[in-house]
Order: sequence, then C-alpha cells, then structure tokens
Amino acid sequence: MPKSDITALRTAIKREWPNKPSAKAKRYIGSFSNSTRTGRKITAQVEGHHGTYTVSVQTDDKGLSSACSCYIGAGGFCHHCQALALTFLQDQEAFTEVNPAKRENIQDLQDVRAYLRDVTLDSLLKQLSAQGITQKALAESMGMNPRHLSAIKSSELRNRYFNELGATKLACLWVLEHSKNIKTK
Repeated sequence: MPKSDITALRTAIKREWPNKPSAKAKRYIGSFSNSTRTGRKITAQVEGHHGTYTVSVQTDDKGLSSACSCYIGAGGFCHHCQALALTFLQDQEAFTEVNPAKRENIQDLQDVRAYLRDVTLDSLLKQLSAQGITQKALAESMGMNPRHLSAIKSSELRNRYFNELGATKLACLWVLEHSKNIKTK
C-alpha cells in the first residue's frame, strides 16, 4: 500500500474518532481476524454477540465511510467500526495488504474467483452503465427484479451478502466481456 494511502486512512480515522473509544468499542480493539487492507480500505471480522461480523472502514475523496454486518451497523460508524479503525491505528502491520485482481489478468477460474472477491457489484454496475447498459436492463435480462438487484448491491456495501451475489457479479462480468456484441436500446 502506498504510504499516501496509509496516511490518508490514518488521518481520516483520527478526524472521525478523535476521542477515547467508547466502552463498547474498547472490548473489540485488537480482537479482529482476517484483517486486510486494500488501498484506503481496511476490512476484518470480529466475533460479536450475534455471530461473526464483517467490518470495513475506508476513505476516499468524499470522506470516511464504514460498514458493519451487525444489526446496528448498516449505516456504518457502530462500535465495531470504531474498534477496527483504532485497531488499525495501533497496529497497521496486523493488516495483510491485498492487491486487487485485475480483470485483464483473468486466465482461469481461480483468477475469476479472486477478481469477483475484490470487486464490488456497485463497481461492476458502474462499468456496465458506462457502456450504456442500465442496472434495470441487466436485471431484466437475468429475469431478476431491478429492486432485488439494488438490494443485493446495497447489502454488499453494508457487508451483508445475498446468496446470489457471486452469480450476479459473474453475470455482470460476462456482460462486460461481451458488451461490444450486445445491442442496447
């Protein structure tokens, strides 16, 4: 990860959570597993009261955002998000750097799996939109209700996952690869 990404993430975290951690967050600091960092995003899992939660914090030009799969973390900024951020500030070396797979490097099924793991449905839908294929048109071409596709997309961004997320991403990838042969209205 470039030093500038680390600095930007650290600065954004300190700006968002300048005070001492909440009592709830304190319990989770340093308790994360599968901790990764990709660019300006950190992601990890933590055991909570109702199972294992996936937690993420990231910064971009719009500011800091976070998400947690716990029941109160749909909008982000729950105590798990704060704990993940503070864990990163304490020990950024505990986060394994992940270099996202690139679509042009896909050679086999393992590469497909790595690419789909690293790309969001939202990103794939934006790529399709840039090629003139709307989210509604894609959903209807797959026999899916457009609202269901929206629900799958927004759930992934909140670290909650529909069973058909992988298949939906794969369909997007296929359409992207064949879009020059697909006529849009």
